[in-house]
Amino acid sequence: MNFAFSEEQDELRRAVRRFLAEKSPETEVRRLMETTEGYDPAVWSQMADQLGLQSLTIPEEYGGSGFSYVELIIVLEEMGNVLLCAPYFSTVALAANALLTSGDDAAKKELLPGLASGETIGTLALTEDNGRWDFDGIGLEAKASGDGWVLNGHKSFVIDGHTANLILVAGRTPAGVSLFSVKDDAAGLTRTLLPTMDQTRKQARIEFSDTPAALIGTDGGATAGLTKTLDLAAVALAAEQVGGAQHCLDSSVEYAKTRIQFGRPIGSFQAIKHKCADMLLEVESAKSAAYYAGWTAADDSDELPVVASLAKSYCSEAYFHAAAENIQIHGGIGFTWEHDAHLYFKRAKSSELLFGDPTYHRELLAQRIGI
Repeated sequence: MNFAFSEEQDELRRAVRRFLAEKSPETEVRRLMETTEGYDPAVWSQMADQLGLQSLTIPEEYGGSGFSYVELIIVLEEMGNVLLCAPYFSTVALAANALLTSGDDAAKKELLPGLASGETIGTLALTEDNGRWDFDGIGLEAKASGDGWVLNGHKSFVIDGHTANLILVAGRTPAGVSLFSVKDDAAGLTRTLLPTMDQTRKQARIEFSDTPAALIGTDGGATAGLTKTLDLAAVALAAEQVGGAQHCLDSSVEYAKTRIQFGRPIGSFQAIKHKCADMLLEVESAKSAAYYAGWTAADDSDELPVVASLAKSYCSEAYFHAAAENIQIHGGIGFTWEHDAHLYFKRAKSSELLFGDPTYHRELLAQRIGI
């Protein structure tokens, strides 16, 4: 396992950073977070056509580029740094991974090319109003109907669920937890945009009433694939959190250098030095955790379940602490709507809870290593 980025991977980072600097400045983030859709279709198309970001980790046989998870964490780190408003995480880290781990070759051939080209926006609907991320919390009922299936129930906190063309749904049949695909124009499907603290990442509640669906994989056989999908999503989110934490650190250090108080920069005061030093230590440690998790995912290592929970729990706390300290170091201006500090604080808190909070993942980690 090589723990250094290659020249090609560094160039990918530079290209994505240049693109995001142009397409996702703070003004655009603020504009898009006020819209219902929450993203710019033109930029979404450019991401697919010019940079091939949606196809990055999808195998070539399904219309993708066939790169590894290492490239994906590089892209997500840069996206987290600028709070990109786009359905990228839901499409690539959730929907594509759910299909790739499903073991259903026919579904992969049918659905992955659309995700890879950017023509299809996908998402995964797993948790319900109970907010549980384990499979015992799945109550949505799926039953056979003719040649297909129908779904009855609801899903909550579905990322980009209001705009997704393809919704992958975890439901319960008499055989167990199963995975289904539902089209956005399916009968009996009701999608409601949820009010969220983090306006830069849209979430929806979806209701199913005898909604027709197609089974992906085998009836009752989705648990293993969905478990791996959640681990891969946790790694992807950890990389995104690292990018956001790095922005908070950079913003704090820059302000500490330029803000003059009592005739000297506030960065010269010991209390501010300590805050910045602690943030640096946590951000660098979070990078190590996220990068290692990314390499583990790329190698499809047996360590993935353990490392995914470790990275998610540590990066969640590091990001939230960096976002909170960023506000403290900025003082009064850090609490204002005009400053971007609150945007990162809200994303940090939202990401901390997504896929389970740090306590949940530490418990999961203990179970997985047999403690």
